[in-house]
Formats: sequence, structure tokens, C-alpha cells
Amino acid sequence: MSVARALTTLSIRRGERELVAPARPTPYEFKVLSDIDDQEVLRFYRSGAFFYRGDASKSGIDPAKVIKSAISEALVHYYPLAGRFRELQPTRKLVVECTGEGVVFVEADADVRMDDFGDSLAPPVPCYDELLPEPECATAVVVDRPLLFVQVTRLRCGGFVFGFQICHCIADGQGIVQFLTALTEFARGVPDAPTVRPVWQRELLTASWPPAITHDHAEYAPLPDPGKDVVSSSDAFSQHTFFFGHREIEALRSQAPPALRSAASRFDLIGAFMWRCRAAALRYEPDELVRLHMFVNGRVRNRSRHRLPRGYYGNSFAFAAACAPAGQLCRRPLGEALRLLLEAKARAEQEGYVQSVAGFNAARRRPAFPKARTYLISDMTQAGMLGVDFGWGRPVYGGPATIILATFHLEGRNEAGEVGVIVPTRLPVLALERLKVEVAKGLTVTAGPTATEPADNSKSALVPAHAIAKL
Repeated sequence: MSVARALTTLSIRRGERELVAPARPTPYEFKVLSDIDDQEVLRFYRSGAFFYRGDASKSGIDPAKVIKSAISEALVHYYPLAGRFRELQPTRKLVVECTGEGVVFVEADADVRMDDFGDSLAPPVPCYDELLPEPECATAVVVDRPLLFVQVTRLRCGGFVFGFQICHCIADGQGIVQFLTALTEFARGVPDAPTVRPVWQRELLTASWPPAITHDHAEYAPLPDPGKDVVSSSDAFSQHTFFFGHREIEALRSQAPPALRSAASRFDLIGAFMWRCRAAALRYEPDELVRLHMFVNGRVRNRSRHRLPRGYYGNSFAFAAACAPAGQLCRRPLGEALRLLLEAKARAEQEGYVQSVAGFNAARRRPAFPKARTYLISDMTQAGMLGVDFGWGRPVYGGPATIILATFHLEGRNEAGEVGVIVPTRLPVLALERLKVEVAKGLTVTAGPTATEPADNSKSALVPAHAIAKL
């Protein structure tokens, strides 16, 4: 699937930056982040963009004013977002000082229509640097700064773009959607909004002392020779969006061993497949270990006494990690990559795993997140992004504005209008061209010998993720 980029430049007229405070007085207090929130890797601002068409019934109604008022009301309930992060020394532990100062809001106008953005919106969205209120960056200073930045850009056709950046330490993907849903309820005048009341309770994912680490966490261990990687920030990068509809999913499922076909979701199949294709396209040395990292949602997976309450909007995920030598990963059938992925998820879904991650982070003082030879993926097809409706209907596109650290699986359509999963991908130019070839080749494979377990004993060369730390 090729993403149309009809618009390459955009002239924006921005108004003055304003601070939008809660509509009514809120408590002044200090709130401590959990040990899942307070990870070094989350100290950045996660961006999103929502594109809306004009609505004749909204003629004369300014979306910027509607949304600005909704933010002020929502901050009464989500008042920590109106505060500022402070660091406790010497540990650098983050806490929120609930000052009620507010969040940054910008009104803007663009002399373009929605159709000018093209038919197939996907991250990075066209002209995102003009549609977001702050420069986009993988790392950022988060202390003593607003936690949320919003820009509403009105379009000539009556539509608008809602762009935002929110510090990842304050909320994860599901928490962000929960907050955005509250905004839309106030914008639409829903009685008794927000219908889902926000819950702080970060102590549920705060480590005891001494920290209890009940599981292995090799997902935080660097691979051997971490400085040796084939991808560098100095490379020239390119983007492409891959589409997986019914035909593509069935082609992948046909390659899975019968025992795994019913257990594997679309996300599992696509994730394992793209991991293999990416490793081949990047041409790693056969003996180099390559890793797959996945977000596992603690709200869904935590069981019994560890279940988080409805309305919890903090970070509650763990990273599931699979690992294999690049040569083995690429040479063996898709079923092997799928098996490694499913085993990694099963480990991260064990009861108490997220709490163990909290203990690990507290004990290690927020260890660095390994990135070398690691493919990080996140399933956002169930996040509810396309349900974020301010009163102008469902967005044409709603989701991440850019590609920085993770590769997102998103709801999308191909040129024929078929609904499926889109996988926006960013790689060095030559590697991306090789990836297109690998994906096309892999999707033409039919069920046969590759769908069975291999006859040789080379499975032993695959490295379980929990063994990385011992290498």
C-alpha cells in the first residue's frame, strides 16, 4: 500500500499560545508517579493527530472554542494534567505538583481543505510539524513544563485537525484515549461527563521496599555488542505503510503450524512476519541476536488481586521480549517467529508480571531501554482512536502523528476501501526497499512445508528471551 502524500508543505497562521486552566478550583497537592510511569524511556511527549471533515450542521461553530472549553472542564477531573512534574533528589523520582497552571493551547488556521491531505492518512501525517504545537522529538525535558500541548487547526472546508502532545509518563495509550473521550463528552454536552471517572491510584504499580522482583526481566538487558547495529540516526530514512487485509492475514495464518493458528491474533501474525522480514531487509549477520519487543496491556492481562480499577489512566504495560539469531529467524519458517512471540507474550501476561516490572525499575533506578537490533511494536487497533468524536463525527484519521520509537499497528483501509491493519514503517532508504520485496515475497507463500515444524534440530539455536541476561 502506498500512502498518498498530496500535501508536502503547509502554511499555518498560529495564534498566541495560551494556558488553559481547570474551569473550577482543584486540589493543590503532590502526586507520586508509579514505578511503571517513572521510566526513563517514557520521558518524552507522545503525539497524536485527529483529522475531521466539516459538518454543515456545525456551520458558525468554532471547533477551537468548543475544544478549549472542553479542556477546561475536563481538567477539573484530570487536574494532575494541569500541574507540573518535579524531581525528587537524589533519586530523580518524578512527582506531579498539582498547581492548576493548565495546559498549552494554540488556535491555528490553514488555507487548505481536508482532501488536500490525500486519501490515505497514516503516520507520519503530512506536515505534522505544522499541525503539532511543539517540535517532535524522541526525548525531551519533562520537568517544570506543561504536561499537555494542544493545537486546533481550522481548515478552509470547515474541517479541522486536533493535534496534541502529552508526556508519556502521565498516561499510556489507553489512558490518553480515556482522557480524549472525556474531552469529547464535554464538547458534545454529554450529561454527567466524564462517564468514566479518572482514577489515580498509582500506588498500585509502585514498588514496595525492598522491591519485589518475581520474574526475569531480560527485556531490559542489552543484547551482546549493543553498539553494533546496522541502523544509525545519521541514515537517510524513508516511510512506507503496509496493509494487511483478509487475504494477507489468511496467507500468514496458512504458514503457521496448526497448533498455533487458532492461538494467534492478527497482531501476533503480522508482528512475527514483519520481525522476520525486517531482519532480512536490514541484513544482520547470521549470528547477531535480534529482538522483538511488544507492549502488553496490564489492564487486560493482570488477574485476580492485581486487577487495576476502571478509570485508571496511568501507564500499566509491560514489554514482552522475544529473541533469536538473525540467520535462524530468517531461515526458519514463520511458525518459529510466531512461537517465540507467543511465548514472550505468555511470560509477560503472568499474574504479577507488571508489579515485578515496577520492582525491577525501582531497584535498578530506571534502567535504560535497549534499542539496538530491537523491533518495538504496539497494537493500537483496539485503542478506540476512531471513536474520538468532538461532535463533528468520526475522524478521517486518528492516531499517532509521527513514527519515532515504536511501530504501530493501526486500523486502516487500502485504496479499494477494504478495512484492515496498516503498519507504517520507517527505515533507511535501501533497507525499506528490500523490506517491500521481503513482504511481497512472504505474502505469496502458501501452506506447505513451511507450515510444519522443521525436521532438523536447529531449534536449539534459538535463544529464549529470558536467557539474554546470562549471555
